[in-house]
Amino acid sequence: MRTDEQTERPQVSEQPPVPRWKLLLQIFGTFFKMGCFTFGSGLSILLQLEEEYVDKRKLLTSENVLELTTVGKSVPGVMITNVSMLVGYQLAGVFGGILAVVGLTLPAIFILSLVTYFYEAIKTNVWFAAAMRGVNASVVAIIASTVWNMGKDALKDKITVLICGAAFLLCLFTGVSNILMIACGVLLALLWVGAKAVTERKGGRP
Repeated sequence: MRTDEQTERPQVSEQPPVPRWKLLLQIFGTFFKMGCFTFGSGLSILLQLEEEYVDKRKLLTSENVLELTTVGKSVPGVMITNVSMLVGYQLAGVFGGILAVVGLTLPAIFILSLVTYFYEAIKTNVWFAAAMRGVNASVVAIIASTVWNMGKDALKDKITVLICGAAFLLCLFTGVSNILMIACGVLLALLWVGAKAVTERKGGRP
């Protein structure tokens, strides 16, 4: 009989083995494609990651993406570059991580080079400005969808909902440092888990 833990644990479906060189090319191509359409912020790429590697290829779970995103945001550097490196590494080791980062950043380097070269011509162009307004509007919906999906995976109990709500209110109405809020969130979660473990241990004693 399967336990509740086994039943609830997300499963990644078995896939036929893929040659390593082909997997590396797939990682580079996938992240290059995502890099071409990463507007607004790094959050906009997380939905593409889920669609590509959770829904389509089934190589990761939503929980994997959330965990890698949490780690990527917790270390120095650009969040989405960190996340890309971690995803590529989990899929194909060190070379997978390197190719993921290279694939993601190449489109940005190319586009920024073009924009810089033609900046004087496009900075007052009404058509370019209109296109950017359309991009910004669509990115809001993508980021909102990403936040919604991440929230469903992250907010699974009362303490996480309370921490999230408190952090949101602090962001909205105060100037409290984000670093301080993250540190407090970690501390509160650890205290909650510790108190819960102590309570369960006492309750299990004869």
